[in-house]
Amino acid sequence: MMEKSIQIGFIGLGNMGFPMASRLVEAGFSLSVFDIKSDVQAAFLKGRSARGMNTPAEAAKNSDLMITMLPDGKAVSAVVLGAEGSGGMMDVMSPGTTLIDMSSSAPMGTKKLGQLLASREIQMIDAPVSGGVPKAKNGELTVIAGGRAEVVERCRPVLEVLGSRIFHSGSLGSGHAVKALNNMCSAAGLIAAAEVLLVGQKFGINPRVMNDILNASTGRNNSTENKMAQYVFSRSFASGFSLDLMVKDLTTATDLAKDIGIPALFSSACRELWVAAQSGLEKGADHTGVVRWFEELARIQLQDDEV
Repeated sequence: MMEKSIQIGFIGLGNMGFPMASRLVEAGFSLSVFDIKSDVQAAFLKGRSARGMNTPAEAAKNSDLMITMLPDGKAVSAVVLGAEGSGGMMDVMSPGTTLIDMSSSAPMGTKKLGQLLASREIQMIDAPVSGGVPKAKNGELTVIAGGRAEVVERCRPVLEVLGSRIFHSGSLGSGHAVKALNNMCSAAGLIAAAEVLLVGQKFGINPRVMNDILNASTGRNNSTENKMAQYVFSRSFASGFSLDLMVKDLTTATDLAKDIGIPALFSSACRELWVAAQSGLEKGADHTGVVRWFEELARIQLQDDEV
């Protein structure tokens, strides 16, 4: 089991990484942090007892445990192996240390990276999360951990600061596989909800009323319960998870299906709809903005009033 006295390096202070790293500091862990955006790193360090580092390798040099929370597996490999003439974390991590990749990375790439780290006697688990920014702030994320069971258990005290439910999904890479496949289910649920609510509104049904009925019926899903009223009817479209990242995760899921020889016809069609929405919306749109693309196709807008 890991003690509070261990040194943790945390790479990536984005929408999710910022509150996750904050919770580790608040829990009493000693933290070294790095983010490619110096202003974001400076904002994190303000009022917190953490150390800012100039490079990921500098954060890794004296750390017992490294956590990466980056956009994708390519970014993780770049900081671990080094890129563009800069040294990687692997070059300075000591044998017996551990890397936890909490990013949404491609599972096949994770397995290859784990093999390289193992050649240096460095342990690795993949532990992506589900729950979004609100649960990251509250420490109520779902953590999906892949890797050797004993390594996952040793990291559990750290993971439990970040999440209220910790699942050991299987061997290394399985956490990233489950995360991508989970997001495929979530993405399908959101566009299905958007489509049926638009049909209902065109027929003359108030979308909030219909959404309430769905949530009391078999059609309910995470989007009808946690996204429609909060981000769509309110017109805020500000869940904190981008459409670009959703498309990336859907691509990971369909690529995995191809790699292992599963047809995944519905998943492929779902991904194509999201890619079309990505092309039709502004750069940087929130993933809930996909509903706006369906509204444009239908030439109506979901309105929470009498129709």
